[in-house]
Amino acid sequence: MKFNRITDSILADIQKIIEPEQVFIDKDNLSKYAHDETEDLVFFPEVVVKPNSKEQISLLLKLANHYMIPVTPRGAGTGLSGGALPVKGGLLISMERFDKILEIDERNLQATIEPGVITEIFMDAVAEKGLLYPVDPSSKGSCFMGGNIAHGSGGPRVVKYGTIREYILNLEVVLPDGEIIWTGANTLKYASGYNLTQLMIGSEGTLGIITKIVLKLIPRPCQNLVMLATFPSNERACEAVSAIFRAGITPSTLEFMERRAVEWVMEYDHIPFDLKPEAHAFLMIEVDGNDMELLLTECDQINEVLEENFCSEVLFADTAAQKDAIWRLRRTMPLSVKSNSIYKEEDTVVPRAELAKLIQGIKEIGTKYGFQSICYGHAGDGNVHVNIIKAGMSDEDWNSKLKLGVREIFELTVSLGGTISGEHGIGSVQREFMDIKYSETHLNLMRGIKSVFDPNGILNPGKIF
Repeated sequence: MKFNRITDSILADIQKIIEPEQVFIDKDNLSKYAHDETEDLVFFPEVVVKPNSKEQISLLLKLANHYMIPVTPRGAGTGLSGGALPVKGGLLISMERFDKILEIDERNLQATIEPGVITEIFMDAVAEKGLLYPVDPSSKGSCFMGGNIAHGSGGPRVVKYGTIREYILNLEVVLPDGEIIWTGANTLKYASGYNLTQLMIGSEGTLGIITKIVLKLIPRPCQNLVMLATFPSNERACEAVSAIFRAGITPSTLEFMERRAVEWVMEYDHIPFDLKPEAHAFLMIEVDGNDMELLLTECDQINEVLEENFCSEVLFADTAAQKDAIWRLRRTMPLSVKSNSIYKEEDTVVPRAELAKLIQGIKEIGTKYGFQSICYGHAGDGNVHVNIIKAGMSDEDWNSKLKLGVREIFELTVSLGGTISGEHGIGSVQREFMDIKYSETHLNLMRGIKSVFDPNGILNPGKIF
């Protein structure tokens, strides 16, 4: 697809649509939007705009379609797959001014918001009304709700409460030609033709720009308990994950952490923690509900399963301070890895019973290619974040062998019944691996959908395919 650059004449047309103070062309501002949290990738847009209405976005997309200008929608820039990077230059549309919680409907357990609302702010707002929005990615303090939807973001509570797909009822979307549609209905059931709402989730801004979101909410549980279980190996910890579910227990979270990940958190955040020599892997388990006696019974049942699976120690947290300390250990993990070394993060997901084979295979692949890895993640739903560490690898090996190792990790993941991303998306950095999971027929179906929505291919080009 051949795109055009933004000329002075086109810039003048943009400034007729949107106020001058909402248009940015200086280097300092452009550089803020040239990167996200994906490694060290940098791509500069030609122009950044910050609209505050769907009508402005509609006119901007009509203009871009007319002049064949590539358009990159952007949320908070917290993504890890390069989905918000303007890899083709062009116009970047920042959604940061769409930041309003429009309605919290307590009668119907629904909310209507704009896509620039920060996830944690929304979670706190509904919590004040005794409600729960359970999708809480690790970047919840800064990421936008629109970006979460575009990437199919998850988090630790997916294991009990389900993915983001179960909470998005309806979306207002501006299509690439400027048309504005609602994708569905504000109802819990939908059997009225193709479900365009579900199609938008995980589409990474390639089909349309979301301007309003209608979400389902649930009653907020008022009690929770947290356990931290220690194991002699990664394999033993992973085998215990499936055993907990087979025992008929569904925790609200079940997180895996290997020893080195904990060591790096302790160094990075100076967290006091009694890390014993025999401790090589950990499971963080939370149960929640409204009946404390029932939760205590569940913890006893979980403890029995842990003991049967070679758990050496269980820390039981029932005070707010103890719970916060354990959660801090897990939440700080991505930051500690990022600050410690040059790294590349992959987002694998397999059926939970295959976790042990996955992690063992990742370590073997690392040995083969000469890289180290730190693994942690949402073990309860089989989602492991694989942080590949450069450490002592030469620059030549890092640049030449790394992709071979990553491809083998994804091939292993798919062979175990998994897929190449659980919640980070494909973006620009994973698209070269799509052939591992999908046949050409499957990819062509996706390309066909893209071409129906965006025949000129202007919206977030260079992503997914």
